[in-house]
Amino acid sequence: MGKDVNIKYLIANEQDKRWGLTVSTVGYQHIDPDSEYPPKNHPATYLFSTRRGRILDEYVLLYIAHGCGCFSSFVKDDVEIKAGTMVLLLPGEWHNYKPDYRTGWDEYWIGFSGRHVDDHIINAFFDIRKIIFNVGYSPEIVNLYKNAINVATEQSIGYQQVLAGIANLLLGLTYALDKNSTDNRKKVTQQINKAKMIMFENFHQDIRPEEIAEKICMSYSWFRNLFKKQTGLSPHQYMQELRIQKSKELLVSTTMTCQEIAYKIGYESPLSFSIVFKKKTGYSPNKYRDVYRKR
Repeated sequence: MGKDVNIKYLIANEQDKRWGLTVSTVGYQHIDPDSEYPPKNHPATYLFSTRRGRILDEYVLLYIAHGCGCFSSFVKDDVEIKAGTMVLLLPGEWHNYKPDYRTGWDEYWIGFSGRHVDDHIINAFFDIRKIIFNVGYSPEIVNLYKNAINVATEQSIGYQQVLAGIANLLLGLTYALDKNSTDNRKKVTQQINKAKMIMFENFHQDIRPEEIAEKICMSYSWFRNLFKKQTGLSPHQYMQELRIQKSKELLVSTTMTCQEIAYKIGYESPLSFSIVFKKKTGYSPNKYRDVYRKR
């Protein structure tokens, strides 16, 4: 981006706030080596002294696209941040940061608030003890910031909702890229995906989770913990979900009896199938078939 852009004081009315997330500021700054920071054109509301730091009233996603520097907060003390680093600044939390005078940096930011982002913290998608994310240099992230700046500059009808979508997407990318940032994580993801494929291809057979762990070269205890961490289900629960989903399809789209379906999807008896199916759906298999065929 060719020049600094500081868009401040974005207005959000009560209707905008009911959307769940509103954006208050968005911008970009290029800081040359050996230059003043923050520059004098930095928004007054967000201006701070690098000797004292500051506290904000909203969340801010700060992305360093070039250069390096340091960051401090109550949680992190004098941590190096460099190109490809995203920092989630929290409302009410002291923080301080500045570029290295030898390199300067390019920084993008977007500030926002609302119940949706509060929920991300409450539901542990983001940990207040981990606010620095190594997402790497991403043209997609840079383009999202540029789009946000363009939307905020034009301020057409519904611009707050568009900005909210961009902020949410940036949060989602930050979460996803950080989760997959190391080669080891990528390898684990590949192994778990392979396990899910094995399950999908064999859910109708009597295949045990221990066998699946062996096929992907992983100990069962490690496999079970990683699988549940990534999917929210144990391997056994995941297999059960695959069977139930397939049984729903067969109940609605075929004339197979419940007994035939039970054996086809890997249950040893129609009774055990019926018990699990009702527990998962609230209906017996026959009742489910009647209800969804009428629909």
